[in-house]
Amino acid sequence: MELFRAWFAGRAYEKHRHDTYAIGLTDSGVQVFDYRGAARACLPGQVAVLYPDEAHDGRAGTAEGFGYRIVYVEPSQLAEALRTLRGRACPLPFVGDPVSTSARLAHAIDATFRLPTEPLAVDGLVVDLAEGLLAAERGGQPSRASRRVDAAALERARRFLDAERTRVVRSAELESVTGLTRYDLARQFRMMFGTSPYRYLLMRRLDLARELIHRRRALVEVACDAGFADQAHFTRAFKSAFGLTPARYRALRASQRV
Repeated sequence: MELFRAWFAGRAYEKHRHDTYAIGLTDSGVQVFDYRGAARACLPGQVAVLYPDEAHDGRAGTAEGFGYRIVYVEPSQLAEALRTLRGRACPLPFVGDPVSTSARLAHAIDATFRLPTEPLAVDGLVVDLAEGLLAAERGGQPSRASRRVDAAALERARRFLDAERTRVVRSAELESVTGLTRYDLARQFRMMFGTSPYRYLLMRRLDLARELIHRRRALVEVACDAGFADQAHFTRAFKSAFGLTPARYRALRASQRV
């Protein structure tokens, strides 16, 4: 998966093509592109969905320019996720209208740029994009995804994440523990526990961080012991989850002890 964020005025790209899906969310301005014999305009909040190996260009539709975020996904990744969702091999989704108003796709792209590119996070994002493409292909109707879950395998995954909460867990580890593919695990885990494996592990790491704060450990040590790359990463994750920084949380805890 490759991510790209840019702002352009005037002509951005000459005609070219990718061997991946290109799924882009317009953030500001008007993005205009020629695709399959017609000029298309993508407004803020809308998503441009370009099928692999289709020629296209790109330019600003107004003098103000345009900004966007785009995700390039290998077809093989989506094919594996789709096989998981449908329970069988199936053709890659083709979205007839390349400018989509799909809230699901927009949310998936936004999440892709907000989450770190840790393996478990990427697995969940690929499944989200696959579900969004299926819904967009069907005109917004939900996909007929399998509802089967392997409760025993999922419980093994949950216990493994609980035990390994001080580090980044890789997809292959959970595949070995559960016997499920990474995309099937991402789908089933959300169905059974209401969240993704990545998010579940992140919250367990933050639970540990709060325990360490309660013991009055230095925040830089807390970040390290809870498996975060650095204190800035820890602060962003903590604030996103709880609405305050670790320092503010520690100060409030201290005031309650007085």
